[in-house]
Amino acid sequence: MSEKNDFVEDLVSHVKQNGFIWGPEPEIYNGMAGFYTYGPSGKLLKNKLENVMRDVFRDYKYYEVEAPILLPRKVWEASGHLETFIDPMVLCSKCEGSYRADKLIEEKTEIETADGFSDEKLLSIIDEENIKCPSCGGSFEEEVHDYNLMMKTSVAGQEAYNRPETATTTYLPFKRYWRYFRKKLPIKVFQVGKAFRNEISPRQHVLRGREFTQAEGQIFVDPEKKNDWDEYRNIKDKKLPLFAEEMQENNRKWENITVEEAREQGFLSSEAYSWCLAVAYDLFVSMGIPEERIRLREHGDDEKSHYAKEAWDVEIRLDSFGWTEVCGVHDRTDYDLSSHDEHSHEDLTVTTQDGEKITPHILEIAFGTDRPTFAILDIFFEEEEGKMEIPKHVAPIDASVFPLVSKEGLPEIAEEIYRQLHEQKFDVEYDERGSIGKRYARNDAKGTAICITVDFQTKEDDTVTLRDRDSEDQVRVKIEDLGDRLEQWLYTDAEFEDLGEPV
Repeated sequence: MSEKNDFVEDLVSHVKQNGFIWGPEPEIYNGMAGFYTYGPSGKLLKNKLENVMRDVFRDYKYYEVEAPILLPRKVWEASGHLETFIDPMVLCSKCEGSYRADKLIEEKTEIETADGFSDEKLLSIIDEENIKCPSCGGSFEEEVHDYNLMMKTSVAGQEAYNRPETATTTYLPFKRYWRYFRKKLPIKVFQVGKAFRNEISPRQHVLRGREFTQAEGQIFVDPEKKNDWDEYRNIKDKKLPLFAEEMQENNRKWENITVEEAREQGFLSSEAYSWCLAVAYDLFVSMGIPEERIRLREHGDDEKSHYAKEAWDVEIRLDSFGWTEVCGVHDRTDYDLSSHDEHSHEDLTVTTQDGEKITPHILEIAFGTDRPTFAILDIFFEEEEGKMEIPKHVAPIDASVFPLVSKEGLPEIAEEIYRQLHEQKFDVEYDERGSIGKRYARNDAKGTAICITVDFQTKEDDTVTLRDRDSEDQVRVKIEDLGDRLEQWLYTDAEFEDLGEPV
């Protein structure tokens, strides 16, 4: 087994044992691929990442909405999903196992992106690279099948489909947005919620689930105002790690260049789209993904979705699966509103303040929250030590409170500290089982940021010991200062040793 496979196996085992992610579910019935349960540690982590995402979107003046998960067939006909939401599938001639051809190639070769390859090219690579069925080692049939990802159901006898992303459901109330936002563009909204895709062969854990949490920011914009974007000046000097199509074709490495330089070199088309790309980058940096593990890769013409005028992906370099797409940023032009205008027979054009009748264009930041959650677990898993050194501001547990021993009044003091921190809205646990060393190890494995120990000195001077998970350094802090010190440590750049007296 390769080192990469060893790491994946150890990581998946660790996240199961420590309550991050369980499955495939239901485990007691041998599981169904693509469905997972987030345990207590994982759900806390995922919630915190989603809250960071919400904060970033609100900082950029987006408003959150929530739309239905199920919609009738005619919606998905209008959006193009029933016709175009298709993956290339190959079948094993021996065991009849089905696999997504482009992802199979990416897993088994050095090709980073096979998305958009023609059927002929996919089959040619499978043949040249002698790629066999992962299940039985058999050969694949010499045919690529179209496989629609939509999950079909019915509602009171009417044909309907689970949404495969949140985007379409976000667009449909456009006339309501127009009135709510006082008939003025741009309109910025975002949505977070469940989506479903009937993946051919879900693999790579929660990176390719059949049920997942989607998060998408959408801007309705006047097409004539894309290069008259007031907020552009705030990001034009921001450096982004751009991997343009030209760089990919010439085997050049991606470059950190400013947004303004990227536009001057012709990599980015408009101020508004460039601003969206900067927002997308900020989303993942704010979640705690190291900047050196992020790049923004441009789609070539053969890879772009049918609706996209411009498309870049945010990619993260994982220790398990290498460069992995986690977000798409698209200029969808007027594709969506024009199509729904035609199919619904509702007029979705608007009259601007300049008196022009237009169909707004849509700029989209589309991602899910399962992939950044997995990325955090992957990147910050210290395999040898069995630690999860998750960035402290998104650590599942902010602090765990221990009494040194379960007697002489120490548990009562520790429980009172636990209650106080809980009332101050920290995610905090109480633990008095086992030795202090075992309790430290348990919390290191779950990614707890700080451990607080109540000992006999506490009864003398009302101080407790704080232990930093990563450095394992310790300081003593007054109980009355705990809330302030904890907030300072979690949400500022404070040095740990500045929180109290060194031990």
